[in-house]
Amino acid sequence: MFSFHVSGEVIISQEPYVCVPNNSSSISRCDGCFASSNLKKCSACQVVWYCGSNCQKLDWKLHRLECQVLSRLDKEKRKSVTPSIRLMLKLYLRRKLQNDNVIPSTTTDNYSLVEALVAHMSDIDEKQLLLYAQIANLVNLILQWPEISINEIAENFSKLACNAHTICNSELRPLGTGLYPVISIINHSCLPNAVLVFEGRLAVVRAVQHVPKGAEVLISYIETAGSTMTRQKALKEQYLFTCTCPRCIKLGQFDDIQESAILEGYRCKDDGCSGFLLRDSDDKGFTCQQCGLVRSKEEIKKIASEVNILSKKTLALTSCGNHQEVVSTYKMIEKLQKKLYHPFSVNLMQTREKLIKGYIHSSILCLGCSIIPVGNLNGFLVTQKMQSNP
Repeated sequence: MFSFHVSGEVIISQEPYVCVPNNSSSISRCDGCFASSNLKKCSACQVVWYCGSNCQKLDWKLHRLECQVLSRLDKEKRKSVTPSIRLMLKLYLRRKLQNDNVIPSTTTDNYSLVEALVAHMSDIDEKQLLLYAQIANLVNLILQWPEISINEIAENFSKLACNAHTICNSELRPLGTGLYPVISIINHSCLPNAVLVFEGRLAVVRAVQHVPKGAEVLISYIETAGSTMTRQKALKEQYLFTCTCPRCIKLGQFDDIQESAILEGYRCKDDGCSGFLLRDSDDKGFTCQQCGLVRSKEEIKKIASEVNILSKKTLALTSCGNHQEVVSTYKMIEKLQKKLYHPFSVNLMQTREKLIKGYIHSSILCLGCSIIPVGNLNGFLVTQKMQSNP
């Protein structure tokens, strides 16, 4: 598909055909750069935010039309204009601007590429089709363009569901959603040779290994750290296809069973054993495939129940902004999960990722009070007095 590339090299990059920030009642972002500070709301439509005149000017050709259609709505109806609806509005408005030669079209930036995207309409259940039709009707009412049918808008919503990308920052926190038609034609593999990253709104595909000339460039649409069944389920629900990559075709084979048991299964009772467990034929427990020790279902259920209670507690603490307590609770969860899961468990890794983020959040430099709370990796919070230079 592309020429020869070495690991780390940029294979292709693309600006979004359309994109929107994931604004909500709790956070707003600039429509131009997704910044969340020093924002001012568009005085006309009262929906879109900008961080300054530069972003506003760059977005003006498109927002001028969007502003007109949004300004026709009353205040209550504007509240129902979600990021998904805005993305669809901008899709049609940008098409109009390109058709009118207000915005230039190129081989990699034109509506024909959007038309070529797969919608999977025949694979969608009736409930989802009805939802698309209802949202499409709302878009149709906002635009008031009789030449566009509700069926066409509904099909485009299905295309967005299968092809739009979540735009993330360097910490992989979601900032917005964008449609990148050229990037969307790159196929999925659970053993990808490339990775999709974002530099601002720019989507960048980089090689993660040597990609020979003539080899297909493949990225992963989902988190690959999961069992084959977990990955297949996620791909079927979100992207409506069944993966047949080299990793997935091993489903049910010993290597796949072992990988699944390590990633999502339980650990051996013997701390010195690194074996993986499989469910007994009588369904009364799990047997270590290395040393033969058995763990009862009751023991596993007890620890899992404690983890579940603590996990619910972290949600409540997070909503209250009690970050130090959140870190302490995740430490307790990690301690229990180390008893429950295999050392390479996805669940354990996810908890440790949350712990690291919690430590970082706690390590806030307070210049005003001359105190630096430092969260270290042993789980302690130490306070250091800043010493000023003589």
